[in-house]
Amino acid sequence: MKIDFNEAAELLKGMDNILILTHRNPDGDTLGSGFALLRALRNMGKRARLINADPIPGKYAYLYEGTGEDDFTEDFVVSVDVAERKLLGDSLGEKYGDRVDLAIDHHETSRYFAKKTYCESDSASCCEIIYLLIKAMGIPVTKEIADCIYTGCSTDTGCFKYSNVTPRTHRIAAELIEAGADHSRINVRMFDTKSMGDFMLQKMCLDTLEIFAGGKAAMISVTKSMLSQCDVDKSALDAIKPLTRQIDGVEIGITVKEENDGKAGISVRTGESVDAAAICAHFGGGGHVRAAGCEVKGTVEEAREMIKKYITEVRS
Repeated sequence: MKIDFNEAAELLKGMDNILILTHRNPDGDTLGSGFALLRALRNMGKRARLINADPIPGKYAYLYEGTGEDDFTEDFVVSVDVAERKLLGDSLGEKYGDRVDLAIDHHETSRYFAKKTYCESDSASCCEIIYLLIKAMGIPVTKEIADCIYTGCSTDTGCFKYSNVTPRTHRIAAELIEAGADHSRINVRMFDTKSMGDFMLQKMCLDTLEIFAGGKAAMISVTKSMLSQCDVDKSALDAIKPLTRQIDGVEIGITVKEENDGKAGISVRTGESVDAAAICAHFGGGGHVRAAGCEVKGTVEEAREMIKKYITEVRS
């Protein structure tokens, strides 16, 4: 069931013992949304905790610093930045997929899997929505909350350079900085800091580069072996995925990643003339107009051939 903004705010205000779910392979937006909401709810005197199907990358440790643990039986389940049940991950999807009371999302391809969903698809990040909900509930935005929200706003917009950025995005960012968000430190940590392993992975990925569709599409891939050799976790892919779109003339940038259980994940980044979500929807995925993803059965090489064939056909 679709609900409006005010109903979402009232639901959160009226509930206690709240479990917050974020999507698998967590990024800055889902974690920023989740931990900002957790901190805000606790500041209201409510009990809240957050869980994720995958380990949280170390670079996001500041988001949950000082939150500690809170063990209770949940009465209300909220998901943030989760467009469909399967994005919770297998373990959480099986346990909580049918128990999500409220989904807060911003994806155009949201599947409205929860009992109630507030989705604002023209929002640049889920964190923008969480920020407005926190304000609507009358909760002061502390520095810690501001850091969480700013992280999602920045990472989901490529440090405010993607086309999903709106005037509201900048206004919210300004308010977050006024509330104490350490914007410079966050942006350096998210975009300008790399380990030696990150550099090694980038080099290995670029060795897999393939240009096709008349120079309009570029594709790279990454395997589990590559991640292991470079001693990096999945968060290293955050810097890998935009690489192909940085090539002059490329409108479709593709990253293919080896997953578990004989599957491959496909990440698509596009320019203004191509709908990334439409490409991924063909393979059962979704996302945003400029950034989307899907998962297919097969090896990395099979996935590469699959996506290459489809894009070559639709672009010819």
